[in-house]
Amino acid sequence: MNLFKATALAVSMGLLAGSAIAETVLIHGEAGPNRGARANAIQWFADQVAERSGGDLRIDIQWGGALFKANAALQSIGDGVADMGTVIAVYYPQEFVAYGVADLPLDNPDAWVGMRATDELFRNNAAVEAAVADKNLVYLGTFTTSQVNIGCNGAAIRTADDIDGLKVRGVGAYGKVFGEMGANMVRMSIYDAYQGLDSGLIDCSQGYSYAVSALKQAEVMDSYTLLNWGQVGGVGTFMNKDAFDALTPEQQAILLEVGSDTVDYFARILTGANDQAVEDMRDQGLEIIELPEEERAKLLEMGASYLDEWAETATATGLDGPAILEEYRSLIAKYAAERDANGYPWEDS
Repeated sequence: MNLFKATALAVSMGLLAGSAIAETVLIHGEAGPNRGARANAIQWFADQVAERSGGDLRIDIQWGGALFKANAALQSIGDGVADMGTVIAVYYPQEFVAYGVADLPLDNPDAWVGMRATDELFRNNAAVEAAVADKNLVYLGTFTTSQVNIGCNGAAIRTADDIDGLKVRGVGAYGKVFGEMGANMVRMSIYDAYQGLDSGLIDCSQGYSYAVSALKQAEVMDSYTLLNWGQVGGVGTFMNKDAFDALTPEQQAILLEVGSDTVDYFARILTGANDQAVEDMRDQGLEIIELPEEERAKLLEMGASYLDEWAETATATGLDGPAILEEYRSLIAKYAAERDANGYPWEDS
């Protein structure tokens, strides 16, 4: 740790000369605004850290990209611009390929299952932990966009073949699969999709149920297809390793514990928000379509090449890509079986 970082950390931790007891303040950088399900979960994380530490630890969240934008988070946190913050894997397909495994179009539509699988992989896989440490980071916890679905205006996707010829807003490997299936892909952010659907610039938009509701996109949709495919899960909280190593073992344990518990908290509010959003769409008169199993299988088959591509990229960076992908798949199966046997952890609470 250089002198600047050491001095900044000492100030942020409140280590004032002569103080018998000091409050440790950690700065959290978040590119998104202080609203929505993920913001709710980040605030819950901060509140729980303060509560469980008895006030010894406090997290000061800087919202809205005040410290750094989403595409600068990886380097900024590693360099100590903030003690911790949110990293989104899609911005770092080469630099942080390990986290990209959570974005792959796997048979993994369940938010809780996906986050639990990602959380265990990043806590227990030594090679992944080393890749994170190489960025001067420590993994604390993970989020997800939840399952990828698609809403349309003037069209309806009832089979995989219905995608052919449609003008579609899509991103990541999911968008690439839509393109391979004949869609005319339109580059557009999810925030511009309302106008795109309303004007006819696009026929359909890849999205997530809670986001459709939050952005009022149902107003310009007449059908919404539940693909039951996969999710974008490479979104999580990471901490500067120098700052983490400077904490006491007890403080480190609290951060790791709360990071894990945040998975269950976020999955609960996200699942509820998604279910409510679909019901609201149905009440608004949208046709809610659930893609049949045989059609869903076509999407999974088309997405398989992107799994191989990720594994090759990961291997080129020094990781055992196929082994990590296989472990991730086994963790998805593990938590899906746990859910089937015991339900979600919050259902008994």
